[in-house]
Amino acid sequence: MTANAFSLPYGTTALEFHCGFRPESLTVRDPAVTIDPPRFRRRLDRYLADAGLDLSRVAVVVADQTRLCGYPQYLPVLLEALAAAGADMHRLRIHIAYGTHGPQDAGRCRQAYGTAYTGPPTWVHHDSNDQDAFVTLGTTGRGTPVRLRRDIVDASCVITFGAIAHHYFAGFGGGRKLIFPGLGERAAIHANHGLFLDRAGRRLAPGCQAGRLAGNSLAEDLAEIEAFRPADLAVHGILDSHGQVCDLLVGSGEAHFQEACRRHADGCTIAGGPFDLVLAACGGFPKDINLIQSHKAIHNAAAFVRDGGRLIVLARCDGGVGSDTFLPWFDLGSRDAAFDRLAAHYAGNGGTALAMMAKTARIRIGLVTDLDPRVIAAIECDLLSPEQAHREILAHRGSMAVMPNAGVVIRAQGGTP
Repeated sequence: MTANAFSLPYGTTALEFHCGFRPESLTVRDPAVTIDPPRFRRRLDRYLADAGLDLSRVAVVVADQTRLCGYPQYLPVLLEALAAAGADMHRLRIHIAYGTHGPQDAGRCRQAYGTAYTGPPTWVHHDSNDQDAFVTLGTTGRGTPVRLRRDIVDASCVITFGAIAHHYFAGFGGGRKLIFPGLGERAAIHANHGLFLDRAGRRLAPGCQAGRLAGNSLAEDLAEIEAFRPADLAVHGILDSHGQVCDLLVGSGEAHFQEACRRHADGCTIAGGPFDLVLAACGGFPKDINLIQSHKAIHNAAAFVRDGGRLIVLARCDGGVGSDTFLPWFDLGSRDAAFDRLAAHYAGNGGTALAMMAKTARIRIGLVTDLDPRVIAAIECDLLSPEQAHREILAHRGSMAVMPNAGVVIRAQGGTP
């Protein structure tokens, strides 16, 4: 990116833009790379030697293709370390934490996990609708039923392996979220996600924000769920803005998770704005694989836009919307009707829909995307071609910022998404 010319990721390609002045660039401070396979192996060997884990029936939990963590390079290292420590590799299972998302096909899995996917051990594709797979462990203080996979509860050792990232209402993703909601039952997941609603105030709960754990009712509920079946070993990935693994933290427990969140947040929180216009990219594939994933970048970028301002987002979305439960909320006629329905029965991506409605009520959003024009009209955004977006940027005369990877950038001291 030069003073007034910039290339922004769009799916697996890039789009070129320039303007008549120098916009502010909102980019993360990427951490240095301090990990490699030999260092990772040494950390694993030390932990496994000291922890005294029962490795007779190990369950490894990894994220899906939208939350990658260097799996082709580092997952074999974990498996080799477990084998060397005496794990029963015939009984070991690797679970993909889809949450309520649908499964990936074999091609996507090979791309996401590399050679580890093509051979032993056995892989388990989580299905949140398979009622026979779950066991009820209790209920949280906020009323969320704790329903986890029976094979996870029965495992002698549970190992989570995933990247830490900001999450727009749970505070942070990765870590404990790999077990729940990653391997949770659909209705239980919806009960937890329903804490995103402030029913008394008829609004989205103000404490449920990216980067916030304390005072975030949904995140605190997740912490309570974690106590029912915490990971015996948690590998937290610290990634740069391009998805490269910079560090892998090996440990367990709340302090370990909190430290990983702090490490991630250090480089991703930026002061600035609000701006009249923000041009944002989601970060390319897989961050803009569909609208649900792209919403993370839309949400983050919106916080940098002044009331009544303009947000242009590059979100290819060659995977479509990414959910069958997002658009129906826009068919109810109003935000109030959607809120009432969701408050009575939280389901699907209703919270994401309400968050999108809040943004389009406050600012004007244009999308450069492959999405169906009918989808763009339904969510009350403008459909822009790359050429139209470029002309709008050239004609702009107010304050402006560019975000090459908006999905990982959080505005310091809040800002209204």
